[in-house]
Amino acid sequence: MNFWKEIKKPIFALAPMEDVTDTAFREIVMSVSDPEYLHILFGEFVSTDGICHKVGRDRVSHRLKINESERKLLKQKNIKIVAQIWGANPEKYSEATKIICEEYDFDGIDINMGCPVKKIVKQGGCSALIGKPDLAKEIIYATQEASNIPVSVKTRTGIREHITEEWISHILETKPAAITLHGRTQKMMSDVPADWDEIKKAVAVRDASGLDIPFLGNGDVWTMEDARRKIKSTNVDGVMVGRGIFKNPWFFNKELIDLSPGEKLSLLWEHTKLFADTWKETKNFSILNRFFKIYTFDFYNAAEIRAALMTASNIEEVKKVLEESQYEIDFKD
Repeated sequence: MNFWKEIKKPIFALAPMEDVTDTAFREIVMSVSDPEYLHILFGEFVSTDGICHKVGRDRVSHRLKINESERKLLKQKNIKIVAQIWGANPEKYSEATKIICEEYDFDGIDINMGCPVKKIVKQGGCSALIGKPDLAKEIIYATQEASNIPVSVKTRTGIREHITEEWISHILETKPAAITLHGRTQKMMSDVPADWDEIKKAVAVRDASGLDIPFLGNGDVWTMEDARRKIKSTNVDGVMVGRGIFKNPWFFNKELIDLSPGEKLSLLWEHTKLFADTWKETKNFSILNRFFKIYTFDFYNAAEIRAALMTASNIEEVKKVLEESQYEIDFKD
């Protein structure tokens, strides 16, 4: 079953982000989202080498974790979840894909051909594959052959310069279940605005091919209104939201726009509890600092509360800060 073809367009997805889109954060986002505006969640990207190595798998398996409470919410809201993998060896892709299909419960697999981080690129994976189209296609075919769930691809427009039409033509030859295109080259990182004109060119290549492959745009999508404008101007089938979720974790719910400080801090507490319950001592509590920023904004005394939270080293200290905030918070204890 190819769920990509079943979703009513436009399609909205939460992007895979390192140390961000773990099971706890995905559940928090889902809990305040309208399933009409959120269809697909992506997990953190996982190394195929790591999955295929006995010791390595212990180090990366947390990236494939799905809490039972998240699984329940996925089913309740009919939202799909996709595992994203990266590497440079087709045989490892095949082996890793079989492991994911047999031992985990994901709805799809996505191949990362877009990450521009230097230490990843040096290993020949992710956006480095844009410069090796034959290897990229071999990887996609190997993953498709090993998978019993749909295989999609997320990529960029080039390495040092845009080669969008040529590169997307290569990807289309493999007929992936879907394509997500980030509107920047590898060299651009996230330092310049995403070029949605390049995304529009890619959609035109897809249209000219006659293939019915869902196409999502990614890059600088900050609001739902912005998403709809970009969809209309480029003819993409949907958008993938990345850093926009940091500006507003309620991105996928058009009703929740004027939130009180208490509501924001209550969600922060829910996230903190879920993170602590999920990871206990296996993840550094300071990872939550990047999330505290997204709940403490646009209200009186937010900066002071945020500064106090940044010094918290455990859940008890977070609760103390919130109790002293003088806002009405639902601790649900």
